[in-house]
Amino acid sequence: MSDDPTDIEADMEEAVDRGEATAIMEPLQISEGSPHREELTELAVDLAAKSAGFRRSLPDGVVDALAELVRAMNCYYSNLIEGHNTHPVDIERAMRNDYSEEPRKRDLQLEARAHVTVQKWIDDGGLTGKAATQDGILEIHRRFGELLPEELLWVEHPEDGERVKLEPGRLRKRDVKVGDHVAISPGALPRFLERLEAVYSNLGKAGTIFSSAAAHHRLLWIHPFLDGNGRVARLMSYAMLRDALDTGGIWSIARGLARQESKYKDHLMACDQPRQGDLDGRGSRSEAALAAFTKFFLQTCIDQVTFMEQLVQPNKLRERIRLWVEEEVRTDSLPPQAGNVLEAVLYRGEIPRGDVAGLVGTGDRQARRILAALLEAGVLQSESQRAPLRIAFPAALAGRWMPGLFPEA
Repeated sequence: MSDDPTDIEADMEEAVDRGEATAIMEPLQISEGSPHREELTELAVDLAAKSAGFRRSLPDGVVDALAELVRAMNCYYSNLIEGHNTHPVDIERAMRNDYSEEPRKRDLQLEARAHVTVQKWIDDGGLTGKAATQDGILEIHRRFGELLPEELLWVEHPEDGERVKLEPGRLRKRDVKVGDHVAISPGALPRFLERLEAVYSNLGKAGTIFSSAAAHHRLLWIHPFLDGNGRVARLMSYAMLRDALDTGGIWSIARGLARQESKYKDHLMACDQPRQGDLDGRGSRSEAALAAFTKFFLQTCIDQVTFMEQLVQPNKLRERIRLWVEEEVRTDSLPPQAGNVLEAVLYRGEIPRGDVAGLVGTGDRQARRILAALLEAGVLQSESQRAPLRIAFPAALAGRWMPGLFPEA
């Protein structure tokens, strides 16, 4: 524990409970009688079908490589919403422990590394079945916060400038205001998180897809932490949809939210509002606003699945990679026949190392030279010197191989 007086004072502070009833965040789901229910159900079904079709269209080796790139992309766009711009190329460098000498940029690289590490934990099944639980939400925040550099753990109060140190995985102990929204008292947080868990953690796959947007907003509305709520909510949503849709981690809503940031935040603020008359549901908050956000959220998911699907269409992706290989061969950056290996890996998902000589039509020595060049270029990867070869999608080449995924560095 720090000996800083401000930190000690924050630790000793009582979490005040003003006794708010959890009913003030109802409705937590769109009611069966809502006029929006049918349209939203159709969107949820459409998303499930498109996501499953996209996942089935790719070999497992390509799925794993694409998921790795999507982690960097998701981190970039989620942090961008928070005003932190760390390009995926710099994120990849951070994952290799290659940090900037400039302190602020290094801190943002460490922040990005923390985000990618937590998402990798989610992709590896660390949050399966508990994304919307209180324990799961606290665990996301703890894992993320414990990897942050010291400077990014301090939160400045917007009104009086007081600096308070963030406690990873610990609920806030003081009141907060986000725009016009005054969040519930800190002592009430456990009750509200228990209610959120009771509603969203046992919905089944279809119910989880349908209610993912509502869970996203209601967690932000509760605002359980002093800082990091937005990224925790987006990681929670990512985990909920990954489980329900078996996405394989090959697409994420964060890109769509960042590209429509003002609309995203407008929807969140609208969902904060109280019920607008007798025709606006039966809860304390506006059901119509929650339905509108759900529609926006599901449509954004569908847009991102469609975008990624078009980006990695086998013929188009192979053609973009072929053109890149030709340029690399002309400049002697890659040996001839290197494209044959990449073509085979893309088609089959993975290939044994022993197949390389036959693919390039040379002896073992030249095959090893071609393989070494592709590994050095970062476009092939392997878990060990004997493990099969798989494609890699380095962020530095995304502009050539997957244009539009994120801005050029």
